[in-house]
Amino acid sequence: MQHGAPDSDDFSFTAAAKRQTSWRTTILRTVSVGLGGYLFIVLVMMFYEEHLIFFPNRYPVGDWKPDGLKFEDAHFQSADGTKLHGWYLPHESPRAVMLFAPGNAGNVTNWAEVVKLLREEQRVSVMIFDYRGYGRSQGRPNEAGILADARAARAWLAKRADVAEKEIVLLGRSLGGSVMVDLASKDGARGLILESTFTSIPDVAAVHYPWVPVRLVMRTRLDSLSKISNYHGPLLQSHGDWDEIIPYEMGRRLFEAANEPKTFVSLRGGGHNDPQPLEFYRALDRFLDELP
Repeated sequence: MQHGAPDSDDFSFTAAAKRQTSWRTTILRTVSVGLGGYLFIVLVMMFYEEHLIFFPNRYPVGDWKPDGLKFEDAHFQSADGTKLHGWYLPHESPRAVMLFAPGNAGNVTNWAEVVKLLREEQRVSVMIFDYRGYGRSQGRPNEAGILADARAARAWLAKRADVAEKEIVLLGRSLGGSVMVDLASKDGARGLILESTFTSIPDVAAVHYPWVPVRLVMRTRLDSLSKISNYHGPLLQSHGDWDEIIPYEMGRRLFEAANEPKTFVSLRGGGHNDPQPLEFYRALDRFLDELP
């Protein structure tokens, strides 16, 4: 062996060490890029949180003069001065006065057939309203805003129908259910009706985004589970057992946290956006008959 020539074992060791260092660098770089991308996506979702929750259709989207629907335009203001709009369908001899809070998409025009049925078949005076940013209502939707909007809508309805606010039956669909739970838990109601309602917004988000720590980072809570026990009055709740957006088990958890008297209607084969079947309206009819 020539003087100064590298030993073959040393050379192999050095090459292996270099490969190992390169491999570690590649892994660290990949992990760093992946983690950075993940954090970026989470930050974007946090920034656009309200856009992932609320899906309003603004006027003039929708049929604002539906055939066969007679209603009054309700114009009122939320506590912060935001101008709001709704439809009021009075009944000449109502057995209840009802406020309907819809879900997170569309506007009042999507519910024309439902409020018509409530008035004609259930014989109630009913008001449906658009949250801020929906339909003809001004502003942009957020948790505090839509809760305040419901309170303003109830005040307008109580004055128009000449009843006390606590004598109004509250009906909420999906996101609207959380809005009505908030109102009933704080101020009471003659009755509370919930359709396909969740325990909280983070609980729903965790179902659809299990890889995001939504319970830690979400600002919007709409935590009905922690509020509903503060409501002491009749409750009618329904949920489809094929609900692909808000799991059926979530609706059951909310129901179990509520006080008596309460009734749960399981809708066999019912999806989240399916119309309410006849069995629900039969239960609703009994519920209204038994209201104090």
